[in-house]
Amino acid sequence: MLRSLYSGISGMRGFQIKLDVIGNNIANVNTIGFKAGRVMFKDILSQTMSGVTAPVDGRGGANAKQVGLGVSISAIDTIHTPGSAMTTNVPTDLRINGDGFFAVKASADQEVAFLTRSGNFMLDASRQLVNGDGMLVISSDGEPITLDEEVKAFSISQSGEIIAVNADGTSESSGVFVGVVKITNPAGLEKLGGNMYQVTPNAMPDGEFELGLADDLETGTGSIVAGQLEMSNVDLTVEFTEMIVAQRGFQANSRIITTSDEILQEVVNLKR
Repeated sequence: MLRSLYSGISGMRGFQIKLDVIGNNIANVNTIGFKAGRVMFKDILSQTMSGVTAPVDGRGGANAKQVGLGVSISAIDTIHTPGSAMTTNVPTDLRINGDGFFAVKASADQEVAFLTRSGNFMLDASRQLVNGDGMLVISSDGEPITLDEEVKAFSISQSGEIIAVNADGTSESSGVFVGVVKITNPAGLEKLGGNMYQVTPNAMPDGEFELGLADDLETGTGSIVAGQLEMSNVDLTVEFTEMIVAQRGFQANSRIITTSDEILQEVVNLKR
């Protein structure tokens, strides 16, 4: 069979995956805290027709003759650039202005927390700070955040501390901070769905992390902005441009297959 036939197949498969990623990005253009993905390609091992000849005794050298065998997926990266801010004026809506992730748990007994950039939090009937799926928001001490009955109102500072307003109208520091996690390699996080990530050994050494404070110069975490949410970082202009490129690439590779098939048909017809 012709090499070009299989090269065209690999190209169509690669651009199909690229279109899948682009489609997911566009579908999540309004998803809170969503980070866009991108596909990177690499060539497949080339077949060497003849090797390199070194120059010797006054003769010139000759380069190797190689034929490429197609393309494959090099990486599907998650781009962790910040999304735009959307002002909601809801006190429990939080946005990290910089690096870092919120930590949430499905229950207090869960050992390793999930990470998220989506800060659309709220208080449940037990006065616990939870996300839209009812997962518990974790403090810098590793415990779920629960407000006392005496607290009638509260605000959240840039460092993530909950400032309580008591029944008598006085304000005081609660000493409870919303936990923020700094990840060495955010692109190494594994997406779990629901705007959540799971830590992997390529994101942090041994897949472990420590809960810290927001707006910490030592760890490099960003500050917390209350009353705002981080929107998706998907750029529709870029996505539609990449869609056109992927579509044309898919069409070009399909034309390679069609042409290769026509050549094979001509070879078969030689017997007639």
